[in-house]
Amino acid sequence: MKKQPVMILIEDQDQIPFYGSVLAAGADVRAANREEILIAPRESALIPTGIRLEIPDGYEIQIRPRSGLAFKNQITVLNTPGTIDADYRGELKILLINHGNEPFTVTYGMRIAQIVLAEVTQAEFIVKEALAATERGEGGFGHTGTH
Repeated sequence: MKKQPVMILIEDQDQIPFYGSVLAAGADVRAANREEILIAPRESALIPTGIRLEIPDGYEIQIRPRSGLAFKNQITVLNTPGTIDADYRGELKILLINHGNEPFTVTYGMRIAQIVLAEVTQAEFIVKEALAATERGEGGFGHTGTH
């Protein structure tokens, strides 16, 4: 598997992101809050990770939910996938939302999200008088078929 170095600043070595298996695409990140954070039903909270990243040029870090938290507790990342740009140097914080009916407590060291390193291709936007015609045309929101 191809690996790309990502430099990090971190105070607690236990907070280093890690892959749960050899072929995992996402590395787990842990909460770094020293005091418990309670997320009420249908509320959100910004959770610190204690991690600062130096992402290589031409890449981004995508923030994604952990399936176990979503399935068991209805906790997910609010802006999924979130994007951390290569020029950002602040602390990585995870915006969690509680879609469940019970309050959820985030504790220090809890695995709260996954990060995925992804290559970025920037678009070159070119203004035209008209766009090429397609069979679909302007149909959207369910217009790709009846099945």
